[in-house]
Amino acid sequence: MSNNGATAEETSKKSVLLVAAFAAFLTPFLGSAVNLALPSIGKDLHANAVELGWVISSFILSSSVFLLPFGRLADITGRKKIFFTGILLFTISTFLLIFAWNVISLIVFRIFQGLAGAMIFGTSMAIITSVFQPGERGRAMGINVTAVYLGLSCGPIIGGLLTQYFGWRSIFAFLVPFGIISLILISRKIKTEWAEAAGEKFDWSGSVIYGIALSSFMYGFSKLPSALGWICIAVALMMSVVFVIVENKIINPVFDIRLIFRNRVFAFSGIAALIHYSATSATGFFISLYLQYLKGFDARTAGLIMISQPVAMMLLSPVAGKLSDKKNPGIIASIGMGLTAAGLVLLCFIKETTPTYLIVLMLTLMGIGFGLFSSPNSNAIMSSVEKRYLGVASGVLGTMRMVGQMMSMGIAMMLISLYIGKQTINPSTYQGLMSSMRTGFLIFSILSVCGIFASLARNEKLGNKNSVKNPPETNFLKT
Repeated sequence: MSNNGATAEETSKKSVLLVAAFAAFLTPFLGSAVNLALPSIGKDLHANAVELGWVISSFILSSSVFLLPFGRLADITGRKKIFFTGILLFTISTFLLIFAWNVISLIVFRIFQGLAGAMIFGTSMAIITSVFQPGERGRAMGINVTAVYLGLSCGPIIGGLLTQYFGWRSIFAFLVPFGIISLILISRKIKTEWAEAAGEKFDWSGSVIYGIALSSFMYGFSKLPSALGWICIAVALMMSVVFVIVENKIINPVFDIRLIFRNRVFAFSGIAALIHYSATSATGFFISLYLQYLKGFDARTAGLIMISQPVAMMLLSPVAGKLSDKKNPGIIASIGMGLTAAGLVLLCFIKETTPTYLIVLMLTLMGIGFGLFSSPNSNAIMSSVEKRYLGVASGVLGTMRMVGQMMSMGIAMMLISLYIGKQTINPSTYQGLMSSMRTGFLIFSILSVCGIFASLARNEKLGNKNSVKNPPETNFLKT
C-alpha cells in the first residue's frame, strides 16, 4: 500500500475511534449524573426510594432486553446504520426527559433512552473490532473505555453543578447538543458500513423469547423476595429453556449457543463481566444517597467525592488495554477483579462517621480494579469470535454489563425494600439505609471473590496469546 493509502487508512481509523469514543461518553455521563440527581428528582416529583431505583433500573432493563437482538441486526443490516439510529433516538428521548411531569413519565422516557443505548452499545465495540487489527485492538478499546470513564468522571461534577444551580432537568438539556454533534460526526467521519452477515435472516422468534426471558428475570429479581418476584424468575427459567431449544434448530439464530459451549474464552469472559458489573454497579447509587442524606453534602460536593472512582478507571484503562495486546488479558483482568473485591470488602465497614478521605480511598481502589479489568476483558471477548459474530459478541458484552447492572440495582432495591419499605428517605430511615448499604456491600464482596475464579478459569486458553482465536483480518476501510 502507498504512503497516501496508509495515511488514509490511519485517518479512517482515527475517525472511527473518535466517533465511537464520543458516543461512549454520552450514556455513562448521563447515568452518573442522574445517580447524583436522585435526591432532587425525588423531592421534585415526590418519588419514594423504590421509584428512584426504577429511574435507574428502567434504562438498564430496556437496554438489556434489546442489546443482543440489535447486535445481531447490526451484523445483518449494517453496524453504522444501527449505531446512527441509536444516537438519534438517544438524542430525542433525552430531549423529552426535560419535560417529564411525574416519575412515571420520567421512567417511560428512560425506557426509550435505554432502547437507544442498546443500539449504541450493541455496535460500538463491534465497529472498533472491525477496524483495528489484533495487535492494536486492545489500545483502541482502552481509549474507548477511557471515554466511558471520562463520562463517569464528568457526570458527578457537571451533573452536580447543573443540579445545584439549574435543577435536575438541566442535565438532559445539557446533553442534547452533544447528541446532535455525534450525529454530525457519524455522517461526516464514518464512510464505511460493516455487515458481514448480510443476507442472513433475522431471528424474530428467538429475539422475542429472549426478550421475555430476560425481562421476566430482571423484573422478578427486582421484586424479590415477594411471590411475584419468584413467579417471574420461574417464567424466565422456563423461557430460557425454550430459547435454547429454539436457537439450536434455527440456521441463523439471534445467538449461536455454540459460542458458549465451544468457546471457553468467550464464555468465561462473559461470566466474569456479568459478575463484575453485578458487584459494582449499585455502589454509585448507595454512595450518592449516603453522601447527600447521611453526610449532608450538597450535590456538587458529593460529585467531587464520587469522581475519585471513575478518574482512576480513566487513567488505568488505556494502559491496561495496551498491555492486553502484549500480555495475557485474562491475568490482567483477574488482578483488576481482585482489587475491586478489596475495595468492596473495605466498604462493608462504612459508618456515618467514616472520614471522607477513607471513602475516597476505597472508591479509588475500586476504580483501579475496574480500570484493570474492563479493557482486557473486552479485548478477550471481542478477539475470541469470527467477524460475522462481532455484533453478537458486542451485544453479549453489553448485555452482561446491563444484566449485571440490573442485578446489582435489584439487590440494592430489594435491600432498601426490606430495611426501609416504601417510605421516603428521612432521618427516621437513615439507620435502615445504613443497614441496606452494609448488607449490599457484603453481598457484592462475595460476588467479586467468585468473579476472580471465573476470570481465572478462561486462562487455560489464554496462556498463550495466540491461543485467543483471532480470525483472519480483512481491511474494511475505504482508503
